[in-house]
Amino acid sequence: MKPVMIDTTARHEAIAKSISDTGLSRDELLGAIDLGSNSFHLAIARLDHGEVRRIASISEKVQLGAGLDENNVLSEEAMERGIDCLKRFLPHVSEISPDRLRVVATNALRKAVNAQEFIRRANAFLPKPIEVIAGREEARLIYLGVSHSNASTDKRLVIDIGGGSTEFIIGQGFEPIEMESLQMGCVSFTRKFFADGRISERAFDGAMTATQTELLSIAKRYKKTGWDNAIASSGTAKACKLVLEELGFAKDVITLDGMTKLKKHLIKLGNIDKITFEGVKAHRQAVFPAGVAELLAIMQALDIKELYYSDGALREGVMYDMLGRLDNEDVRDRSVSALAERYSVDFKQAGRVMTTCGRLFDMVKADLGFDDEDRDLLRRASNLHEIGLAVGHSNYQRHSAYLLEFSDIAGFAQTGQASMAQIALNHRRKLKSENLDVIENLGGRKLAYLCLILRLAVTANHSRTIKSAPIYLSIGKDKDHWKITLGDGLHKELIVNELNNDIAQFAKWGVKLSVVGYP
Repeated sequence: MKPVMIDTTARHEAIAKSISDTGLSRDELLGAIDLGSNSFHLAIARLDHGEVRRIASISEKVQLGAGLDENNVLSEEAMERGIDCLKRFLPHVSEISPDRLRVVATNALRKAVNAQEFIRRANAFLPKPIEVIAGREEARLIYLGVSHSNASTDKRLVIDIGGGSTEFIIGQGFEPIEMESLQMGCVSFTRKFFADGRISERAFDGAMTATQTELLSIAKRYKKTGWDNAIASSGTAKACKLVLEELGFAKDVITLDGMTKLKKHLIKLGNIDKITFEGVKAHRQAVFPAGVAELLAIMQALDIKELYYSDGALREGVMYDMLGRLDNEDVRDRSVSALAERYSVDFKQAGRVMTTCGRLFDMVKADLGFDDEDRDLLRRASNLHEIGLAVGHSNYQRHSAYLLEFSDIAGFAQTGQASMAQIALNHRRKLKSENLDVIENLGGRKLAYLCLILRLAVTANHSRTIKSAPIYLSIGKDKDHWKITLGDGLHKELIVNELNNDIAQFAKWGVKLSVVGYP
């Protein structure tokens, strides 16, 4: 099945005009780009009394997921489709301040073993780097978008069928209660069950059985939690709703009876080429039967008689999440506090290390080209650098790094977690020269510097008392020449000894460390 590419020139021109006609300033605009497995989406919104009001949107069927082979290697053709699409999106976000724009990627780039190659090429021209988000983080953002678009105090089940994964969330108000992301979607199921274009009973049964098998892991728990009403979001649900209305099988809602009739109708058509519904755009035609099969199987397995459709989903959730960050209500900070409490972090020591990190950071911020995002990353990593002690004391930095990289931490992209993990991993013991390449590929030279700043802060607070001699950091003309001086306080000899021992370790990463005024 070859991906369908369409001419979007007219649509792009209309988007550009709609943005220019608003006359809004950069501080009033928000933007989100969603790199889905089936489609890439761009949404632009304005802030209206704390609410996100979408003013423009555009989607292109890139079908990145269709470019994954059996070894999850993303093809060059798929990468080129994605890059070309992002270049077409680029002019539309030129009026948006970079701190009000996010670019998130989902299942296809989660799975692709060569995802970093695509990300490297895209980040070379995008104003903000791509954030690959984990399945549960995607689910959280979807619920945030749906809950803000459909205000209610009811307990709700939200279902979002994507190209490669499907998210299930139960929540109340704006808070999720249960979140899961399952490996099934309209693109992957099309390749597996409808690749020849034929719509048969056998193909439907295969897709529905696969769906119900995936649901076994969550169905019992979700039914026990329960919900008052169910909502479906994104392209598959929208197409199903429109086609059900077009055929007269349902009105304003997706019903189990209507979906059963739609299945029979599609089987009678017999081939994807015969799908000519007004509610199914040409580029969704090929994946529509798989989406119908999956949605019908979900409704049967979870005993859902009616599903309402929500136009708000991931992109809106990304923007509301971004709005929270701008208003100092960053979910990442709540997540860090929750992790620290869960793993019984020594809050006093974490506070001492964070304070030292912040002071050292400010001393060299200008010299090393740090920004506020770097400060936040260092602050969060320093708060959590000892969480590995809950697993074991020996080499606990490794445990800390593992927990930070592989836990589901709300608000963080995978790159953010991996960056925190590297900072925690390298705060003690020997530094490895070969690990520097990993760090610089992940976050550039600045990430290596953040690792070293935490290392210095931990050394300065080794005695775990606020009375220790403070250390001061300055940078020579060469960014890689760091000079330490000590103030008055306890344990000077201990601190100097540890700093001198670290001179050889810093050298492995190309940084010359000297302790001024001490042998």
